Amino acid sequence: MQLNVKNIILSGLILFSVSALAQRSNGQSDGDSARYSLLINPFIQIESTAAINSMYNFEFKKAHSHFNYLQNEYPWHPLPYLLKGLNYWWRIVPDYNNTTWDEEFLAYMDTTKFLAENVYDNYNEIEGAFFLAAAYAFEGRLYSERREYRKAAFAGSKSLKYLGECRGHEEYSPELLFGDALFNYYAEWIREEYPLLRPVMMFFPSGDKEKGIQQLKEVARNAFYSRTEAQYYLMRILATEENDIAGALQVGEYLNKQFPKNAYFHRYYARLLYQSGRYVEAAKVSQAILQRLDSGQIGYEANSGRYACFFLGHVNEIRRNYAVAKDYYKRGMKYAEEAQATDMGYYFYSLYHLGKIAEAEGDDELAEDYYKQVKKAAKRKHPAHESARERLKDM
Repeated sequence: MQLNVKNIILSGLILFSVSALAQRSNGQSDGDSARYSLLINPFIQIESTAAINSMYNFEFKKAHSHFNYLQNEYPWHPLPYLLKGLNYWWRIVPDYNNTTWDEEFLAYMDTTKFLAENVYDNYNEIEGAFFLAAAYAFEGRLYSERREYRKAAFAGSKSLKYLGECRGHEEYSPELLFGDALFNYYAEWIREEYPLLRPVMMFFPSGDKEKGIQQLKEVARNAFYSRTEAQYYLMRILATEENDIAGALQVGEYLNKQFPKNAYFHRYYARLLYQSGRYVEAAKVSQAILQRLDSGQIGYEANSGRYACFFLGHVNEIRRNYAVAKDYYKRGMKYAEEAQATDMGYYFYSLYHLGKIAEAEGDDELAEDYYKQVKKAAKRKHPAHESARERLKDM
């Protein structure tokens, strides 16, 4: 009989937690809700600092060991289980196509919800609501990446419900501001970017993008557990939605220095350097990414490789090192195939730039072939498709 890993983990954690709850109810008073407020306990924050830093630095075994300690000390509280779940979440982030850690992650989110409901019902509604909102939000994010949109929508609606109960209680903890910040930004952004969803968004409160960004900055400065997550979202929003590359680069540089082994922060920093025109630094960072990928360092995989190779290809193309540039572009395309990312911009533009190099070297037939490959791979409205069409017309 094949055993379900998720069910085994979840059953064990729930039984362990129920046992701890029963022991406490038999021998301890629960009259003071502050006693069960681990979220705002400074001593636990001090104890957890090194482990949380290890998690974001992709030292997952080291982090897990300390989270085990927290679980043994506070088996009845959702905090250790949420942190354990995040320890698996950050193994998923560098490559969302990798489903290896899904069961463990979802198991810890389920246990977080189970224990958070007990805190919510019996001890501290605000703290319970925070952990329920967080667990449902992360769960929904994974389901969205897996294209299980019904599950994602259900988890998202549950997260919004508990987020609403946290709203207005920011004085309890700056952690509570994180969910509100993301809602404020994306509720308005969705209305602007996806007009077809506006009728659906009528059922949700209005957002405020500027307020959301300011709240994210406040969480990034003042929160403990949500600080790095806030910085991560702030970097992405500034870079992709707000086109504030300079602001995003400032955050990205900090995250890369603070967590130098985090493959996702590493490649995003390389991207921001490249977008800023700081090609010498972008090339140096990209070389380091490929070295870590070649050595098998945790978190460095095909996605990291396709980013780094494209940046190195373009930098060498600018320098007219055409042979080196071609090697990087072709290597990046292989990584894209491995990462199932042949429908992404770096793949299209690698083909396009190989065509430009072929033109520069006087091989018009090869250039034409590359441009036709771009047209075949990219959708008609994609800028790479349009550029390839123009080059073919000129030829």
